[in-house]
Amino acid sequence: MLAPRPLIVEKPPSSFNDTIVIDRESAVFYNPDSLQLQKIKSVNEERVYATLTHDCFYMMQNARNVIRQFWPHIRIVEVVKARYLLFVKKDENKICIDLNSKKNICGLFLFDPNKNPELADMPNINTSLGFYFGQ
Repeated sequence: MLAPRPLIVEKPPSSFNDTIVIDRESAVFYNPDSLQLQKIKSVNEERVYATLTHDCFYMMQNARNVIRQFWPHIRIVEVVKARYLLFVKKDENKICIDLNSKKNICGLFLFDPNKNPELADMPNINTSLGFYFGQ
């Protein structure tokens, strides 16, 4: 009998080295590229992979719907084929985030040019948006 494959410990690195520049109020969703997805699938049991991708899909779908409904002025940015996010603040300071350093296969960064970007708590998106953009 084969031993079960362990849960993925680290997200595989991006297949791309591109940088997305964000310089205005935005909700930046990031997802794995197709090669990353293949690698994630290859090291996980089918049900684990299905759960990971299902959770990402529905949390992100819900977050997009909440943003469109209650925060329509926030620009939604979708990132799949890039490794770096370069946030440019109003004071011209720049913050670069390497998505390879993020453990989750998907996520959402909130950005107001007057603040540092923040990784949102997608299951609690209403609260995250209110705390970040409402302050």
